[in-house]
Amino acid sequence: MTEKLEGTVALVTGASSGIGREAARRLAGEGAAVVLVARRTGQLEELATEVRRAGGTAVVVTADLVDADAAAAAVDRAVAELGRLDTLVNAAGVMLNGPSDESPLEGWDRMVDVNLRGLMYMTRAALPHLLAAARTSARSVADVVNISSVAGRFAAPTVALYNATKFAVTGATEAWRQEYTTRNLRFSVIEPGRTESELFDQKDNSDRDFTAAFGQVEALHAQDVADAIGYVVTSPRRVAINEIVIRPTDQP
Repeated sequence: MTEKLEGTVALVTGASSGIGREAARRLAGEGAAVVLVARRTGQLEELATEVRRAGGTAVVVTADLVDADAAAAAVDRAVAELGRLDTLVNAAGVMLNGPSDESPLEGWDRMVDVNLRGLMYMTRAALPHLLAAARTSARSVADVVNISSVAGRFAAPTVALYNATKFAVTGATEAWRQEYTTRNLRFSVIEPGRTESELFDQKDNSDRDFTAAFGQVEALHAQDVADAIGYVVTSPRRVAINEIVIRPTDQP
């Protein structure tokens, strides 16, 4: 059986771990050539080797996407090596929550830079190539999938700046959806709840603070979110999945 994404190219940010890593695996399994983008070369090379051993194509790009030039270079490399770009998954993110009067401004800046600026830079650089793919692809469609969070829908104490970045991602995605819907470029936002990932390892006591707010929950696996990404991207041209909220069953 022909893979649903055979002949397409997907670029995934944050591909060294968590949701980004599983999204790249899922899209490669559907037949897409994958461009793996993150800062940690070793993890990217391990994933690329796995994809190639399974018969797929993978390109590794080490980049810090808070630099607009680095984001543009990542997109240029994808198109130069693989000839096109059909799918962009913006999965890179950081979560550095805590009491606002105690949180260092450096952490706030980092969340804005990675969660919002990096996503904006990647999307802007990719747009011409995605629009070209939508015009020329046998599927007649291209996709941008942005990973937001339930924190992009509901505000909470000690989460102000993370809320701000994720509300912005959700809002920008909807605006882009409206802007490009008549040009066969679909924009989708996925808003996961608690997910097993490195997000909770990025700042001390993040897990404790979540448990205090929501109690013990059986977290989503990154693969669960990757399955949602796969559903979005492999849907036929006539079907646009605009927004998916996916929470652990136990999470209020």
